[in-house]
Amino acid sequence: MNTTAATAPGYSLGQLILYMLRLGTLGFGGPVALVGYMRRDLVERLGWISEADYRVGLALAQMMPGPLAAQLGIYLGYVHYRVLGATLAGIAFVLPSFLMVVALGWAYAHFGGLSWMQAVFYGLGAAVVGIIAMSAYKLTTKTVGKDRLLWAIYLMLAVVTVVTESEIAWLFIAGGLLGWFWRAPPKWLHKGGLHALVVTQLPVASGILSGVDVPLLGQLGLFFAKAGAFVFGSGLAIVPFLYGGVVTEHHWLNDKQFVDAVAVAMITPGPVVITVGFIGYLIAGFAGACVAALATFLPCYLFTVLPAPYFKKYGTLPGVKAFVDGITAAAVGAITGSVIVIARRSIVDWPTILLALATVLLLWRFKKLQEPVIVTGAALIGLVAYPLIHH
Repeated sequence: MNTTAATAPGYSLGQLILYMLRLGTLGFGGPVALVGYMRRDLVERLGWISEADYRVGLALAQMMPGPLAAQLGIYLGYVHYRVLGATLAGIAFVLPSFLMVVALGWAYAHFGGLSWMQAVFYGLGAAVVGIIAMSAYKLTTKTVGKDRLLWAIYLMLAVVTVVTESEIAWLFIAGGLLGWFWRAPPKWLHKGGLHALVVTQLPVASGILSGVDVPLLGQLGLFFAKAGAFVFGSGLAIVPFLYGGVVTEHHWLNDKQFVDAVAVAMITPGPVVITVGFIGYLIAGFAGACVAALATFLPCYLFTVLPAPYFKKYGTLPGVKAFVDGITAAAVGAITGSVIVIARRSIVDWPTILLALATVLLLWRFKKLQEPVIVTGAALIGLVAYPLIHH
């Protein structure tokens, strides 16, 4: 079935790196929108990646801890150019937004906060909800379709994400297992003991790590590696984890600084998780930004590259395919739920409701309209409207 690995790719590694650099520079809207852009561009428009490879990549990215969009980008680099492709695609995707958040961190530290940010974020947050809602709609129709089992998994994860305002890792695996046992039940059902044991030991291991007394950069490295290794799904999922460590436990930042850090992540393109660069800069300057970003993205890189060959090799087996379908439905359900969670925080009055609706209508009506155009317009509207409404 999976012939893409055997045939020569229709693009060079340089072309893929340029695409990832461009997506990292112009890709707004968080993980949902970014995985949507990769599908639209690399699968539908350019035909560089097959639908099968994309789906396997999305399932692998959702199954493993770490930021969803970055992991999918790393996997798509792996498809034809193996470890070198995965490494360079990952760096190209993350680098532009990292440089942007470091520059904003410098400005924030030197000019005492960003007063204009509330106004920009007011308009931007509403537009981002519209962009994510459209991406979630497209992903739902493409991956879930009319399959009742997948709809059940999808709706369960959507509801859980809305109610808990977080993404519960074991439910993704449960969605995959449900798909597998329902569609292609294995002859054995008792081999999961080892994996269950590993999962139960993870919090214990993380507890031991947090007790070690090390210098500040070492503490940063340990904390952010833990964030990258123990948080599943979209950039949204890492926010409560970061808040608990950065504000509550270590007191590295105060509430206002942390909220501004999340706002910076939302107004910059690329993965939302890149907020770690801004947080690291505020705590320990440029070295802190580099340590935080490297520590967060290294686990997600390893969690993608190490299982990738096995995932590709066995991806056509009925059991694996049913497992992948189940996890994909769970992933898209959680993403849809996160739209509602983000909307609650970003849509606060009539102007923001209108902005979100206008974004959806524009994207629905003008299929070729680029998201950065909408984002820029929304930011400008925010700059004008926010001072008038909140004077």
